[in-house]
Amino acid sequence: KRIGNASVRGSSFLNKNKTILEQHEDQLQGLAWKEDGSLLASSCKDKKLRLFDPRAQPSAVQCVQGHQGNRDSRVLWVKDDNLITTGFNQMRQQEVRLWDSRKLSSSLSSLSLATSNATLMPLFDPDSGLLIVSGNGESVIDCFEVNSSEPFLSQVSHCLTDVSTRGVALVPKLALDVGCCEVLRLMQLTDNFIVPISYQVPRKAGQDFHADLYPDTVGHTPAMTAEDWWKGENKQVERISLHPNKRPKPAAPSAQETKPKDHLPRGKSKEEASTSSSPLSTPSSSAAPSRSPSSTSGLSSGFLPSPSQSSRAIHSMLGPSSKFRHIQGAVLHRDTHITNLRGLHLTTPGECDGFCANGQRVAVPLAIAGGQIAVFELSQPGKLPDTALPTIQNSVNVADFCWDPFDTHKLVVAGDDAKIRVWQIPKGGLTETLTEPERVLRGHTEKIYSIKFHPHASGLLASSSYDLTVRLWNLETGEEVKRLSGHQDQIFGMAWSPDGKLLATVCKDGKVRLYDPRKSTLPVQEGPGPEGQRGARVVWVCDGKYLLVSGFDSRSERQLYLFSAESLASGSVASAPADVSPSTLIPFYDPDTSVLILTGKGDTRVYIYEIVPEAPYFMECSSFHSSEPHKGLCFLPKAECDVRDVEVARAIRLGKTTIEPVAFRVPRVKKEFFQDDVFPETAVWWEAALTAAAWLSGSNGQHRKISMRPKDMTPLSEAPKEAPVRKYLPSSVYLEEKTDEQKKEELLSAMVAKLGNREDPLPQESYEGVDEDEWDD
Repeated sequence: KRIGNASVRGSSFLNKNKTILEQHEDQLQGLAWKEDGSLLASSCKDKKLRLFDPRAQPSAVQCVQGHQGNRDSRVLWVKDDNLITTGFNQMRQQEVRLWDSRKLSSSLSSLSLATSNATLMPLFDPDSGLLIVSGNGESVIDCFEVNSSEPFLSQVSHCLTDVSTRGVALVPKLALDVGCCEVLRLMQLTDNFIVPISYQVPRKAGQDFHADLYPDTVGHTPAMTAEDWWKGENKQVERISLHPNKRPKPAAPSAQETKPKDHLPRGKSKEEASTSSSPLSTPSSSAAPSRSPSSTSGLSSGFLPSPSQSSRAIHSMLGPSSKFRHIQGAVLHRDTHITNLRGLHLTTPGECDGFCANGQRVAVPLAIAGGQIAVFELSQPGKLPDTALPTIQNSVNVADFCWDPFDTHKLVVAGDDAKIRVWQIPKGGLTETLTEPERVLRGHTEKIYSIKFHPHASGLLASSSYDLTVRLWNLETGEEVKRLSGHQDQIFGMAWSPDGKLLATVCKDGKVRLYDPRKSTLPVQEGPGPEGQRGARVVWVCDGKYLLVSGFDSRSERQLYLFSAESLASGSVASAPADVSPSTLIPFYDPDTSVLILTGKGDTRVYIYEIVPEAPYFMECSSFHSSEPHKGLCFLPKAECDVRDVEVARAIRLGKTTIEPVAFRVPRVKKEFFQDDVFPETAVWWEAALTAAAWLSGSNGQHRKISMRPKDMTPLSEAPKEAPVRKYLPSSVYLEEKTDEQKKEELLSAMVAKLGNREDPLPQESYEGVDEDEWDD
């Protein structure tokens, strides 16, 4: 909480405290010197911003109220007498403020960013006036231009990274590539990499030095000693030019310095020391730049390529890669969209996925009293009318809802009144408002968390409730058939195993549980789950060998955990960090490709992984980014995919006013062939394998499988093999290669033979001349 000024080694006041600045009232969070070295600014947990003049007085010369939020803040000097602070406002939104140190009573400007728990890390380049802001644990890096007049902060670029940021730092200006008009280079620290991110201005590179982009920058030679500064001097560091021909030249080394030195790290030979540093590797990512009105207009940010290496070397450094690593998500044509949605309910409970869809229709909750749900036919895209639409009226708020996987007309809705209502949608969709459900299931004594249909048995439904029980229902009879207990707190999520024998749950008490409902009402296995208590989801992966849990760690950062279904008690076998966000990542797993797709409510990014049953378990693929936040994704049956376009998954994306289909495709060259390595025989999970009564009596059904191959397509594995193209000439050519003298003789001979001594008459010899008498005057 105290700040003391001390000297540097070698001076007369070595290790002497010249002053101790006034004690702060709480934890010191940020500290920054002004560029001319005259003032010191600090930010504190007591929400105050202070300015100190250490040579004048130990107490603060100015002290004002800073950010209103309780989380960490940072301070940074920018242009002239201005400061930048980052923190949080009262709405828990990340906030950037610009202050004038000469008039610190109120900020000049403030800018609110996303709602997040991530502490913002600001960096400023005084030469270009660019401010970099990145959140710890986030995958977004923003760049702003700081102006001396309105608008004080104008956004230059919004860079989306594929991995979360743990730290950022600016590269010295002398290291920039001025030939490529690089004005800024940022080093991003992630969990596994250090990634360089370059900011460049689009100009004709390699021609001239653009002096307007590169003013003289601060050099590296101190302007004075600490003692001189304390006596009142204010000398400034000498500036140097970034022009390649005007940069300071390094001094020639003395004879003593040129002698080879054998100072090696202890325990290393010369050979080991020379190869101890490994080349920098960077994962592929994308950046989304935006316009700036300044001289840096069109400034773009992107990841610098890693050093050139063979693919085998890269593979050994980064480990195995997924064949789906270049998977691409794309919103389908606007003709397939449903637009002009109004009155959507955007605050559904955390255990609810937000909306649900099947191959024919999509159900969306509305922010209307009575728990109303709108149903839209996917076969009828277009703009919705401004008039009122027919809905399903549940009479109570909706807790969760889902379609029957084996009946595209049956919608099951769980309400706040602990009842489950079964609705039957008429053929062709809703034409009038439904007020009477087909059946009502009663049994829970508290509000319901979530509901899940059995993957094989028709009419078998599981529900979890605030009464801390999980109940199984037979929709054919409307009766409760099983009641599972053992939970100590809120049940975040449930998932049936692929074979339909087991039910997995993840709970707020930090436990993951496995139930075998036909054998016991208590869990057959139990193990530690996510430490965070914001929410969680669970899904079975790798043919039911593992459980994947999406949750939060103790720092409230989103994490993915993988558990062995045979030994939950031993804890997770692997984990993968995501980012910092309050919404739970909702997973979808495709058993045919082992591809896991996750996104959260209010997110703009969709994470994609391939899950493998051995290390490294998580193989990250390219992410899909949407232009605006979405409510979520709901995936359709595999039969809806366009296999000719190598589409491995199709989802419905719910936006603020639109419903849009999104296709996830794998880029392939030979699309004329059926990609049988991507499309194995798929289970027809939209058809029931047995009844609820049969399952309860001990039977286990399996879905039949079908091929996705169109009749007119040949599998890629049966495609005719192309003749290999010879990359080099045969050795006989090199053995018979002629010398230069031989080539010269052959060339001369060919020229002589072509020109030759021809006996044919010349063309002019055939011309008739003028008669002699015509020459007379």
